[in-house]
Amino acid sequence: MTLPELLAAVLWFGVTLYALFAGADFGAGFWDLIAGGAERGAPKRKLIEHSIGPVWEANHVWLIFVLVVMWTCFPPLFGAVSSTLWMPLTLAAFGVIARGSSFAFRKVTTDIRHQRIFGGGFALSSVLTPFFLGATAGAVAAGRVPPGIGRGNALTTWWNPVSVMTGVLAVVVCAYLAAVYLTADARRSGDPELITQFRIRALIAGVVAGIVSAVGLLFLHNDAPALAHGLAHRALPLVIVSGVAGLASIALLYLGHFLTARLTAALAVAAVLWAWLVAQYPHLLDPGLTISQGAANQTVLEATLFSLGVGALVLVPSLAWLYFLFQHNAPADAVTGGATPTSPRS
Repeated sequence: MTLPELLAAVLWFGVTLYALFAGADFGAGFWDLIAGGAERGAPKRKLIEHSIGPVWEANHVWLIFVLVVMWTCFPPLFGAVSSTLWMPLTLAAFGVIARGSSFAFRKVTTDIRHQRIFGGGFALSSVLTPFFLGATAGAVAAGRVPPGIGRGNALTTWWNPVSVMTGVLAVVVCAYLAAVYLTADARRSGDPELITQFRIRALIAGVVAGIVSAVGLLFLHNDAPALAHGLAHRALPLVIVSGVAGLASIALLYLGHFLTARLTAALAVAAVLWAWLVAQYPHLLDPGLTISQGAANQTVLEATLFSLGVGALVLVPSLAWLYFLFQHNAPADAVTGGATPTSPRS
């Protein structure tokens, strides 16, 4: 493996972590959106707030990581994507800001009208943001982003069947991950009704994700034949792993093995992302830009890799400790306590 290929793998590792962790946070917002009215939806919203409260900001470190590595190590890729896909990326950025501010303000306001406004902003942006990020990914995967600054059409590059379907799939996958994670959190809360509700949601979201994935493959054959060929040949083992892991997670949810279902659900999503990378290899942008062509010079790559290694010594243990403390903090009080509902809707 060459140094550019190693850093491309590191970049994709960051994409995977962002999809798994921040994706689940976005999905929690989707379930917040359809949780129900003030009284009926209060227990679900309390569980959601407890589940994402300590980590929702920390998860965006992986988005920053991806952008920095792309900008530093693969500047032609960064330039082409940011200049051609500025529209969905800008909308996604606004979504991240609106989501964060709404989530923060919702927790401190006591006025029911403002709670509804901020709760609606949090939930709606949690759905729109992954859609625009997914549409961006779909444009790159379908080969619609040409190398160069602003050479692609700012609208049709991402507003097309493959990109829209990828955006929809991103929303569904985020909802699926969140429901699986929240089912395990609901078990720790000791609330049987919450366990049943999120278990059913996870099963439904898993089935819908499978259907959307299958429909998306049909679009790929028509609009992105190169990627479809790669998925059907070189990346086929990873596609199979994803399918098997997805089916296993549904079976585990049905059987009540919620913690193990988390692992298989994460594996299913990660395998899809790495299947895309393998199917597109050795291209960053297909056609026209390979990994070696888009890489910065050797000195920059070596310095970046060294810096990432040093940073990982601080970041990884810190995040691991955060998640360890968070997972060992039972959410029973947050769900069943006497606090006023924080995101009522009628």
